[in-house]
Amino acid sequence: MHSTSSVDPLASLSESLCSRLDEPGPRYTSYPTADRFVEAFDATAYRQALRQRAEGAQVGGHAPLSIYVHVPFCESVCYYCACNKVVTRRHDLALAYGAALKQEIAMTAEALAIRFAASSTSPAVSQVHFGGGTPTFLSDAALAELIHAIRSQFAWTADAEVSIEVDPRTVSVARLERLRAMGFNRLSLGVQDFDSAVQKAVHREQPFELVRDLMLGARAAGFASINADLIYGLPHQTTASFKRTIEQAAQLRPDRLAVYGYAHLPQRFKPQRRIVEADLPRVSERVAMLSSALRGLQAAGYDHIGMDHFALPGDPLAVAKRQGLLHRNFQGYSTQPDADLIGLGVSAIGRVGATYSQNAKTLPEYYDALRLGQFPVVRGLALQRDDLVRRAVVMAIMCQGEVDFQSIELAHLIRFVVYFKSELEALRNLEAQALVRVHPTFLEVTPLGWYFVRGIAMVFDRYLAADRARERFSRLI
Repeated sequence: MHSTSSVDPLASLSESLCSRLDEPGPRYTSYPTADRFVEAFDATAYRQALRQRAEGAQVGGHAPLSIYVHVPFCESVCYYCACNKVVTRRHDLALAYGAALKQEIAMTAEALAIRFAASSTSPAVSQVHFGGGTPTFLSDAALAELIHAIRSQFAWTADAEVSIEVDPRTVSVARLERLRAMGFNRLSLGVQDFDSAVQKAVHREQPFELVRDLMLGARAAGFASINADLIYGLPHQTTASFKRTIEQAAQLRPDRLAVYGYAHLPQRFKPQRRIVEADLPRVSERVAMLSSALRGLQAAGYDHIGMDHFALPGDPLAVAKRQGLLHRNFQGYSTQPDADLIGLGVSAIGRVGATYSQNAKTLPEYYDALRLGQFPVVRGLALQRDDLVRRAVVMAIMCQGEVDFQSIELAHLIRFVVYFKSELEALRNLEAQALVRVHPTFLEVTPLGWYFVRGIAMVFDRYLAADRARERFSRLI
């Protein structure tokens, strides 16, 4: 990567700048984004994509797969939540869901192994992530069966990352030890905020001591990496209270921290209607919280990875950032190469080759498809040439903070300055605000620009440029 200024970017992170740039926009875990998926891409199209991957593997091999398993169940609702979930205390419902997941796993493995030569091995997997919802809603036996099902159908790389999201209120240290014994080696704890008033306002009460003890237990159990999620912009938060939360989180020394801005979209997410809008911090307070969090985490020794992600310098994510090897998928920033992603479970999103797909969003529809022996895919997208060109640019901005024009030209047979003439002109405004530098042969995100990298990537989003209904996205601040 090209060199950047050593000037402290936080010194330029003013309220006026943040206010100018604070607009709704995608997080670019994919390009095009999931809101562009169409129902014309269905289960048949998805099966064909799997078949093409399998046949291609016979000829030239393939990079290892990533697998995402969505578990939608939660015992109680968190008012800020925008995830696809089923709130219930009936754990027996998970039995049918586990059986359906195992069927989907077997169908996927079968489709990927079509006409494999006798000497070929099963498709390799380098990353498995259980998300939700609350994955630990499933019993130990159910989780162990799912891990076994994936292991029995797919070959795992020796260094496979196997992660699970955990609601601290639902597990004990003993349970974390059992998860580790199953093969999970990475953990993500949903913390959000340590302030009791904030926790009550969002219906998620979990004392600092509980999270501390779980994190200590996870380290003793041998988890290779621990992540903690925080959210700013929640009801009753203040700059001072969130500063305390940042200090407490840094004191626990998770390997990675994500500090998300709360997106209040009650018209889309029903649980958010229980949040009193008057209790939400003003824009100026959100900016102060963000600035305080950035300074606090960097003072505590964390590297800023991009957007709202931080990691300790020795963490593989921070190493990948320094080496220009960062990647991004539907789970966020990753050290894994740009691999195909198999999405399993209700509403799960996947990527195979130049296609994206998403499963049915409701349990009845998900179950019905599997009963008929069909993949539960209900929408997706087959990327066109322009999508592929722009995806390469967007991901280079989001991951490397730099776009080398020649590399895009050679890969996609275009003249960059001609193809993106209007986009380069639009970048001049961001360049004037010291967020990006445009050179004759490359463009680079400045240290200040990393805090607004989504806004820079948005310039190259052809769909967004023609879309006036952006309020469905979270805001940049």
